[in-house]
Amino acid sequence: MNLPGRGGPPPLPMFAADAFPSRARSEWLTARLGTLLGAAIAVCFATGLVSHLHQNPVSWLPLPAGPVWGYRVSQGLHVATGLAALPLLVAKLWSVYPRLFVWPPVRSWRHALERGSVALLAAATGFELLTGVLNVAHLYLWPFFFPAAHYAVAWVVAGSVLVHLAVKWPAIVRGLRHHDRRAPVDDARAEDRSPEDGATEAPSAPGGTVGRRAVLWAAVGGAAAITATTVGQTLRPLGWAGLLAPRSPEQAPQGMPVNRTAAAAGVVAAGADPGYRLVVAGPRLAEYSLADLQRLPQTQVDLPIACVEGWSATGRWSGIRLRDLLDRSGVPESATVRTVSLERDGLYASAEVPPQFARHPDTLLALRLDGRELTPDHGFPVRLIAPNRPGVLQTKWVGRVEVVA
Repeated sequence: MNLPGRGGPPPLPMFAADAFPSRARSEWLTARLGTLLGAAIAVCFATGLVSHLHQNPVSWLPLPAGPVWGYRVSQGLHVATGLAALPLLVAKLWSVYPRLFVWPPVRSWRHALERGSVALLAAATGFELLTGVLNVAHLYLWPFFFPAAHYAVAWVVAGSVLVHLAVKWPAIVRGLRHHDRRAPVDDARAEDRSPEDGATEAPSAPGGTVGRRAVLWAAVGGAAAITATTVGQTLRPLGWAGLLAPRSPEQAPQGMPVNRTAAAAGVVAAGADPGYRLVVAGPRLAEYSLADLQRLPQTQVDLPIACVEGWSATGRWSGIRLRDLLDRSGVPESATVRTVSLERDGLYASAEVPPQFARHPDTLLALRLDGRELTPDHGFPVRLIAPNRPGVLQTKWVGRVEVVA
């Protein structure tokens, strides 16, 4: 069924269906670019959901405390695939560019659904990738809370992908089944081939000589280049190639990058106060001076700090097992506890530690990093370090441990 009102002024020349013609545009190219982009979006969505559940846990889906490198891999994949998706998205939009501005803008109800899903998918995906890149670079050019907006729009992306797949499935199947490189390229002006629109096989589009395989490999090459020059911030053997990586452990104090300094948190004086006491507020209230903590049995573990921005670095941490202090205060093994920082303000001045993390043998209230006393920027006098958790939840400058539930 066709929609009324198909007349009206034509689009501007730059938006005309025959603007920027190219023989490379085809269902063959669009289907393959879409498949690669869809795979990247799927990995981003799944790993982003893992990160969200770490920071916003739900009782019915407790996350495990192992493997100790789990979040490092998950968030590294999240950022790497998000960055790799950028050239794939640009190439995908280029491959369908003329179809975005066909005239009339709506030919049928099916066509309206298709165009609406494309508009929503392109806008939401562009928002996610752009804000994600700026977040990695610590450039917050917006008034909203990034994690909440990023998470909400991720569901918009997921929903629009499903609608787009449902609408375009026949064209996707045709494009993926076609393997003959010598076959004519589909005309970019053929918006679709549904019988109600009367579309038929169109002649080859005019334009340049760049082939569709060249465009595909250029997009794949761009994704590979971005990955190779950034993934070193997570995959340390490739650190030498991290030309675009925003964090480099080799250039950070104690070999561990710092996102928030002690000065920025306003805890320099509090951390250096000789009267510092760590309070464990359990059934039996206990207070420990720094000297008291140093006299307790010490444990050493090798654990990574894995940041939501994708970088990670492994350190050798020394300190007191959190579970030992909880036992000394009579805290039940099933209890969730909260570590509270000396920092008075800040989004992550405290963090909940569910029992599977609080009771893990590798979870420490650390006093030293790689054999040296923690620097103020790394959380002196005491910081939390636990396996398989985002760095924002590894509370620095811990002044209090209390029972939540």
